[in-house]
Amino acid sequence: MVSILILTLNEEKNIARCLESVSWSDDIVVLDSFSTDKTVEIAQRHGARVFQRKFDNWSAHQNWANENIPFKHRWVYYSDADEVVSPELAAELQQIAADPDTPHVAYRVRYKNFFLGKWIKYAGGYPIWVLRFFQPDKVRWERLVNPAPVVDGSSGFLRNHFLHYSFNKGFDAWFDKHNKYSMGEALETIRSLEEDRFRLASLLAPDAPSRRRALKELSFRLPMRPVARFLYLYLLKLGFIDGKAGFHYCVLVSIYEYMVVLKVQEQRRRALQLPL
Repeated sequence: MVSILILTLNEEKNIARCLESVSWSDDIVVLDSFSTDKTVEIAQRHGARVFQRKFDNWSAHQNWANENIPFKHRWVYYSDADEVVSPELAAELQQIAADPDTPHVAYRVRYKNFFLGKWIKYAGGYPIWVLRFFQPDKVRWERLVNPAPVVDGSSGFLRNHFLHYSFNKGFDAWFDKHNKYSMGEALETIRSLEEDRFRLASLLAPDAPSRRRALKELSFRLPMRPVARFLYLYLLKLGFIDGKAGFHYCVLVSIYEYMVVLKVQEQRRRALQLPL
């Protein structure tokens, strides 16, 4: 069988649907950051074990879960509360977990991102591979936001998808969330530039996750970063095919990038004790 890990903070609007999609597991764990709504109550009603820890950053939070939560099973699938595990993905996870000869210690999975009632395949940058299925003692996470996994062993790729409903709590919640994300992203941008992480050859890496990380590092160095992000998603990734939903989504992503740019400037000016 498979253990499930869900990270939550005030997710009463999302958590029930997420929990129902993983109800086939006999070990559902919710790591909650002291929600003030009914998240914990709903999780317990669905039979989940609830742990609580004050949130500091994504990597530290996920690493704490791997190191401190006594999962019942060798394999753990991590989900955000605004995500749904499809029946096909659930069957695939259980099949791999039941195979003692699987060659990998972790697996990446694609997702379908939904916005304004439709799958935004192009504007959402599909396919994006994220590591979600793993043996906890074989994986650690880095970065303050959008954590990057460090895997002690080989990793594979799953055939099926999970579904992502990132706007289900409304636009106010999305802006609040990404306002917080943008500060972590700004700090990562400054750190990347100071450490000179980017390597041109990484853009030609054989695996998609490595190429995506390289593109992210490159984006830190681009002038007019928000405009570049919009043009990349809307034109190069064919976001216009997704219609109005695709256009609005690309605009939202570029707004987030602009928030990051402003906060990079804020941090640099504060370091020099200059006024904003």
